[in-house]
Amino acid sequence: MICRAIRERRVVRFAYEGGEREIEPYCHGFSRDSQELVRGYQIAGVSRSGAPIGWKTFRVDRMSAIAVAFTTFPPDREGYNHADNRMATIHCCRP
Repeated sequence: MICRAIRERRVVRFAYEGGEREIEPYCHGFSRDSQELVRGYQIAGVSRSGAPIGWKTFRVDRMSAIAVAFTTFPPDREGYNHADNRMATIHCCRP
């Protein structure tokens, strides 16, 4: 589901650590310690850091109620690094 959203440039909505979030997903993969991750630009929702907008990495096992929206996002968001060093293995990502 996440890779499809990345390919189609569709916003993803989900619950995470007590609140709702909306992101533009750009990269999905696994960390060196085998944690499944998604890297995206959060466009709405809550944030523990107090910064609800910006680039963030989320653990997929902590995401719930995941839904792919019909809303699309631009292909290139400033600040995107497709060679994300948090991911040892990249499953899918925006070029």
